[in-house]
Amino acid sequence: MSTKTYPLALPESAFSALRKSPVEFVEEMKYAALVKWYEAGMITQDKAAEIAGLSRFEFLQLLSRYHVSAIQYTEGLLDEELENYAGGKDSY
Repeated sequence: MSTKTYPLALPESAFSALRKSPVEFVEEMKYAALVKWYEAGMITQDKAAEIAGLSRFEFLQLLSRYHVSAIQYTEGLLDEELENYAGGKDSY
């Protein structure tokens, strides 16, 4: 995957707030954004892992670190699962 670099202006205090070097801080920002985008249903686990440069297993570990469930239900899917459960259907 080819990459591009974009400038990001941050105050010096940002790095000390998390006790991270600038490189570690930017990596942490990237991970936090990817986890949030996954949680919001904007990207898949596979795409998030690819962007992060992690294996899918490592991304699942990252989700755990951020206390985000690896299983994301949309409202419609959850309703469908509950209807199937109430009706005695097995969706597997």
